[in-house]
Amino acid sequence: MYIYNVTINIDESVHDSWVTWMKEEHIPSMLATGKFSKALMTRVMVEEEMGGITYSIQYTTDSKTTLERYYAENAQELRAESKPFEGKFVAFRTELQIISEQ
Repeated sequence: MYIYNVTINIDESVHDSWVTWMKEEHIPSMLATGKFSKALMTRVMVEEEMGGITYSIQYTTDSKTTLERYYAENAQELRAESKPFEGKFVAFRTELQIISEQ
């Protein structure tokens, strides 16, 4: 199992509309690709020097191969949907391999 983790710092001026968009549109669109079995949206509980509010969204997928298919088939289109928030967020993405779950 793999986790595709997206950490995003969102400007407070668009925070509320962004959270709504994430919960009602973007995360459901990610799950609708069929490449992720679940998503977990969490707030990072540290204050950033640059301001804003930071979130981590973790999408669970079955394999590196499926994640690669997401990059090839869906990533560009889904990332483009964040255009209304352009310039108001910073994002970085990491891939995590689940070693043990207890």
